[in-house]
Amino acid sequence: MKEEIVYEEEKYHISPDAVNSDEVNNVLNYSNTFVVFDRSGNIQPHGKMVQGIYHDGTRFINKLVLSINGEKPILLSGSIKEGNSIYSADLTNPVLKECNITENSIHIERHQFVREGAFYEEISILQYGPENCLFNLELAFNGDFKDIFEIRGLKRSVKANNSYPIYHDNYFETNYLGLDGLERSCEIHFLSDAEYSLKKNKAIFVIDLIPNKSIIINYCIHFLLGTERKERLSYKQAKELTLLELNERRNLFSSIKTSNRQYNHWLFRSETDLISLLSQTSHGKYPYAGVPWYNTPFGRDGIIAAMEVLWISPEVAKDVLLFLAANQAVDLIPEKDAEPGKILHEARNGEMANTGEIPFAQYYGTIDATPLFIILAGMYYDRTADLDLIKQIWPNIKAAINWIDQYGDFDGDGFVEYIHKTENGLTNQGWKDSFDSIMHENKQLAEPPIALCEVQSYVYGAKVHAGNLALLFGNEHYSSTLFNEAALLKKNFNDKFWDEELSCYVLALDGNKKPCRVKSSNAGHCLFTKIADKDKAALLADTLLNADMFSGWGIRTLSSLSGRYNPMSYHNGSIWPHDNALIAYGLSKYGLQSHVLKIMESIFDASLFIDLQRVPELYCGFNKRKGIGPTAYPVACSPQAWSVGAVFMLLQSCLRIDVNAVNKTITFDRIVLPEYLDEVYIKSLKLTNKIFQLTIHRSLDGVRFSIIQKPDDWEVIIK
Repeated sequence: MKEEIVYEEEKYHISPDAVNSDEVNNVLNYSNTFVVFDRSGNIQPHGKMVQGIYHDGTRFINKLVLSINGEKPILLSGSIKEGNSIYSADLTNPVLKECNITENSIHIERHQFVREGAFYEEISILQYGPENCLFNLELAFNGDFKDIFEIRGLKRSVKANNSYPIYHDNYFETNYLGLDGLERSCEIHFLSDAEYSLKKNKAIFVIDLIPNKSIIINYCIHFLLGTERKERLSYKQAKELTLLELNERRNLFSSIKTSNRQYNHWLFRSETDLISLLSQTSHGKYPYAGVPWYNTPFGRDGIIAAMEVLWISPEVAKDVLLFLAANQAVDLIPEKDAEPGKILHEARNGEMANTGEIPFAQYYGTIDATPLFIILAGMYYDRTADLDLIKQIWPNIKAAINWIDQYGDFDGDGFVEYIHKTENGLTNQGWKDSFDSIMHENKQLAEPPIALCEVQSYVYGAKVHAGNLALLFGNEHYSSTLFNEAALLKKNFNDKFWDEELSCYVLALDGNKKPCRVKSSNAGHCLFTKIADKDKAALLADTLLNADMFSGWGIRTLSSLSGRYNPMSYHNGSIWPHDNALIAYGLSKYGLQSHVLKIMESIFDASLFIDLQRVPELYCGFNKRKGIGPTAYPVACSPQAWSVGAVFMLLQSCLRIDVNAVNKTITFDRIVLPEYLDEVYIKSLKLTNKIFQLTIHRSLDGVRFSIIQKPDDWEVIIK
């Protein structure tokens, strides 16, 4: 047998065969708990399938299969109800010869949802035949308690313990003692109109149906850690509580409607998905990165998601800032890539993280989260004038600036670069963190330490924002120092990173300060902080929208002319919606609105072909083909926070809306709308404790505004 070789750089890569890509998987998620299942509502245990119910980084349930008299029911339809995140499947029966039941005479409805640490299902069975019928309905369960990294394909170097069932008369219990010393268990409790019995991990219900009279089966699964116990709620109670919480969280967002029904669906689906990813922490609600692989706090992802929705939901940014400030590194810990002042990359709670088999329990291997944290703080203050929060996190902001100067720029050349310290950490530490994502034009991978172009842009923005915030505390000398450092960085950056022949900023400088002369989407991130010189920004805009970079479904991560281009790769030619949103936002800063519209239209067009209009983490970078949607990337997260947040930043970029609570102004600067949006109605834009409402109408001769409600002390400026 040939030995399988796994290179160190690829260890954390998610293998495309981690899922059976020829089957349709559905996802329901709520905070730390999510479920991946098939269209019938089942979880199949065979193959490498990602299907299962997960909680806190562990797959508790790897089998949940419904059958009738041992036969598989026939799927009629299945869908997620977009307003309340409940999955509903309609099934019917095949021919059941032994009980003389004809096909399609029994209707089985399944309704499923998850809450924090729990899964609920209601099954309704109704018979349309003329006579009574009798059969068994069976639910088979199993729990494997695998760590999410095992599902991703990482082989463990230690042998895990086996799970063990504990049999009870009226409920199931399965336990697992992890190598981290933590006991994990699940309990399955039933409430049924029909008589039932439990045999090992199978519940058998005797269904005696009278025509046109339903039988209802309810059950819940609790996922427990250690000595934890949960209150037992009925299906109805849990559903009502979930809907109440969903409606409360909707109040975090300003309401936006348009004249385009499909665009409204995209907005609503994106808001619903982002709400489902908001997890309650001791520091507020944090947007987890994405399901299934990244359902945990990520610094960079949380910051960018908060930026995308800042104009309509500043509360998200506030909680992100508080969480990351509380988890900022204070010590030098090489095995965590931690240095004083550095902002968290990710935090994990699973068994492999707890035992140290992977370094991600509290991991800081990111070069960009720290300057992005400072930028978000500055943007949040401009949006809210919340000086109390800035006072609270000002020591964290200064510590982050100190990290940039002392640890980020460790060779003293004025640019921030990275090289990983921990042996089993991430090789590349920008947002494109695949081992092969930073390269030269000859396809050779760049040697560290690596200075990414977008990171210099983030550092520039961080110093400008920190300089402005320093003035709030009367620290003019510190402010002046930061502004001067930012100005020098901007000059040096435009001198060293701009490539006239490419009409683009180079991807990076390698450890020998040799430029990586590759056209990439990273260069587009040099726009939203305005580090790019104005003339270079205009040239860059055209470069990004050229055919080698722009597929018709969005801007590719890498030019199709590059030697390492692969439209089916993770970072070397694919299309990421959040990447496009940030680029569009940057283009709007320079008034390049025709380019913004092209990006907006491409991502919207893509959404129309995607199930639920739930824009995923990424899709493949193939050219747009008439009548065919974008090609899916097999293991993309969906929902993913910064992908579902993209629609809001794209709309903001078209509107060129700036909400400034410090000056109490709402500015629209040369707004443009795509042809499919004749009207945009901003119903409840939150201004501290006041509301702003207006309608924007698109017409042949431009755009008209109808202001419906405005606080007296706020000014609307239309340019």
